[in-house]
Amino acid sequence: MISFALIFIASLFFSGIIVRVKSIAQGRRGPVILQPIYDILKLLRKGTVYSTTSGIIFKIAPTIYFSSIVMAMAVVPWGGEQGLLSFRGDFVFFAYTLALGKFFSIIGAMDTGSSFEGMGASREALFSMFAEPAFFLLLGSLGLISGSLSFVDIFSNIDMSTASSVAFAILSALVLLMICIVENSRMPVDDPKTHLELTMIHEVMILDNSGYDLGLIMMGTHLKFALYSALIGNLFVAGLPLSISIPVFFGIQIACAVSVGLIESFMARNRMGLNSQFILALTSLSLLVFFGIKFG
Repeated sequence: MISFALIFIASLFFSGIIVRVKSIAQGRRGPVILQPIYDILKLLRKGTVYSTTSGIIFKIAPTIYFSSIVMAMAVVPWGGEQGLLSFRGDFVFFAYTLALGKFFSIIGAMDTGSSFEGMGASREALFSMFAEPAFFLLLGSLGLISGSLSFVDIFSNIDMSTASSVAFAILSALVLLMICIVENSRMPVDDPKTHLELTMIHEVMILDNSGYDLGLIMMGTHLKFALYSALIGNLFVAGLPLSISIPVFFGIQIACAVSVGLIESFMARNRMGLNSQFILALTSLSLLVFFGIKFG
């Protein structure tokens, strides 16, 4: 329950920090940190417009996408405290619950009958498929330490008393941050501010969404950012009391948001053909963690 509440609170300011960091890097004042949440609340009060070519899949896809992220939040622990749900193999449940929401967002985009949205859906499906091995290799490697397939046991048995353990935790955090960027279609994989349909990925998928549905999709993106940052935080708080780990949680959330903002400010978007190589490189980093844990 603690992790669920913390992730929800962090999601309220995560995207706002990204926008503020980008504004400062560009020499602008920028909006207030809670402006993205104000925009979502405005959308949730509006009605939804549906195309005559779209069907029931397009109408239910945003709700399933948002619900899948909320369900994934339920299995994330914090500081040795279990999530709302905890069982053997819950990290597999986590990955494929998010995959279910991604699947419905993809077929919802294709249900509009737009060739542009189908193109974006194809690209997002490809990039998610390439990121999946890196996630399972990483969590499986960490599971070797505890001999368990449960999130809470995996993170509780991480020992930060040696330099090699700290190095592997930092490398694992880097992999999770890059997976977070891929899953949220951010720079350098995708540019959320582009307006050219031929180069858009996630944004072109939601061109037909409006009002309440669009608000759910945007809120789901904020939650997913905080969700992956919570996994990163779990790498460093094993054995810490809640009085210390909770401030650490928010510190790591801010650090992740600032990192994403700086990446989007100072890195150019990859050419489409290079994205696959970039994402597959994450699997190589996960393999490095695996061999380091296995033989170190």
